[in-house]
Amino acid sequence: MKREDIPKDRPRDPVRTRGVILSAAKDVLAERGFATWGVNVIARASGYDKQMIYRHFGGMDGLAEAVGEDVAAALEAALSARAYATPPRSYAELMSRLAIALLDALRGNRLAQRILAWELADPGPLATRFATARDRALSQWITREKGTINRPPGVDAPMLNVFMIAGVQQLVLAAASSGRFLGIDLRDEAGWERARAGIAAMAEAIYRG
Repeated sequence: MKREDIPKDRPRDPVRTRGVILSAAKDVLAERGFATWGVNVIARASGYDKQMIYRHFGGMDGLAEAVGEDVAAALEAALSARAYATPPRSYAELMSRLAIALLDALRGNRLAQRILAWELADPGPLATRFATARDRALSQWITREKGTINRPPGVDAPMLNVFMIAGVQQLVLAAASSGRFLGIDLRDEAGWERARAGIAAMAEAIYRG
């Protein structure tokens, strides 16, 4: 939002005020990244004095937590919308479904991508809250979708899950940054179809049973 587009007389409704500030904070983060994400920038973007940020959020840590909760809720909704008519036939299929659902959810959420980058570069309240909520969303999805499937014996499934999810996140961040990763072109849907097929193949290879 440009400064000239901000009304001179902001509404005094506390709920609306909080919403305007939160929306401005998310816009700033999505457009500029975390390097310039500060109270003065957000105050200018929202059209409110920075004291209003402290009044409604208790400061930048509180605002960061609110943003993290909001973005994580959007991720949970995106994952919940990815339901299948039939239960998975194997643990490999379960995890490939989850990884692909996460891939598509993160691809469409620039703000979530910014927070992931922040989590890697300088973990703080926003990144921590988002990471916790993200992990909860993934666990809830597995619980809802797994049916009677159990972890396969003889493999460290939780550790393999970490590698799978970390790979998805890295691929999304690389695509947002350069459009490529290790020579794979991710600038069009053909590249992403290749990624989805690769996820399914990898899951079949690493999860036995």
